[in-house]
Amino acid sequence: MAPMGIRLSPLGMAVFCRWGWASSTTSTLGFLAGRFAFFMLSERGRPRPEAPHGSAPGGAVDLRELLAVSVLAAVRGGEGVKRVREGNVLNAKAKGKTREGAEEQLTTGDLLSNRRMFYLLKGAFPAVQINSEERVDTADQETVSWDHSIPEDIKQKIQPKEVPAESVTVWIDPLDATQEYTEDLRQYVTTMVCVAVNGKPVIGVIHKPFSSYTAWAMVDGGSNVKARSSYNEKTPRIIVSRSHAGKVEQVARQTFGNKTVIIPAGGAGYKVLALLDVPEKNQEEADVYIHVTYIKKWDICAGNAVLRALGGHMTTLTGEEISYTGSDGNEGGLIASINMNHKALIEKLPDLEKTSHK
Repeated sequence: MAPMGIRLSPLGMAVFCRWGWASSTTSTLGFLAGRFAFFMLSERGRPRPEAPHGSAPGGAVDLRELLAVSVLAAVRGGEGVKRVREGNVLNAKAKGKTREGAEEQLTTGDLLSNRRMFYLLKGAFPAVQINSEERVDTADQETVSWDHSIPEDIKQKIQPKEVPAESVTVWIDPLDATQEYTEDLRQYVTTMVCVAVNGKPVIGVIHKPFSSYTAWAMVDGGSNVKARSSYNEKTPRIIVSRSHAGKVEQVARQTFGNKTVIIPAGGAGYKVLALLDVPEKNQEEADVYIHVTYIKKWDICAGNAVLRALGGHMTTLTGEEISYTGSDGNEGGLIASINMNHKALIEKLPDLEKTSHK
């Protein structure tokens, strides 16, 4: 029964219920709208989490930051190389043979440097592909972090530049000239980092652990090293691997004359530095760097980037550009020069390419 004897018709009951539902819904919506407005106002005043250093929204990396970390990685790796050598705890062992049949050496210095360099770079740039000469053992990680600082000389010379992370490949050589390292020929030893974008080398870092000298350069950016001003294109000084001196000497002298100087040396990093103006008393000087056999890309990528940044060239013996994607080896040998007619050099040394696949 309705109150006071009033009987509600079915139509009246329906109108009453609908009015009650509408009032309840309006009240609920008003409450939710108020809560949403409060949430938005609160969010405006709340600091948002920063994107990880080395990366940016959209999966990009800043090449200036990557250069800074690459320099630090080469130095940190070099500290390990130096410590092992000076402590005479190399624990050298053979890890295999080169295509020429020479034993490749692996030392504690290689492994320690590799761990430091790899994990520093990977921690700062987790989305970037990193290729290293030595295998990375995930069970034996090296804790090395980046404090996000950029050295003043890099800040002054290099502007920020973002590129997609998927376009970047980093090549690490944790100890270049391991054979010479075991023989205590310290001047040849370097640690190197190279950054390639879409296969082209754009950042190169070459560090000499035993003198603490570091050369770095970025294509279309800047560098802390310069090319030498004097070259002799008619009778160049040609720097080659110690084991290849005989292969190059005969052809070079036939091409350039008997006054051509052949400089046997260890380490691809050292050979590239020989083409530059390097303030190092133990650094030899050369006009051309030639390698006549197969060579790994982590050996040459950093030097290639430095030369490109300074207007120089590093190509195969037939003049082809070397791509730093895909396989880790370069089949075509190499010839490197700066402030010289690179094409003319290639044309003068046609016979060397025949030996590059042997």
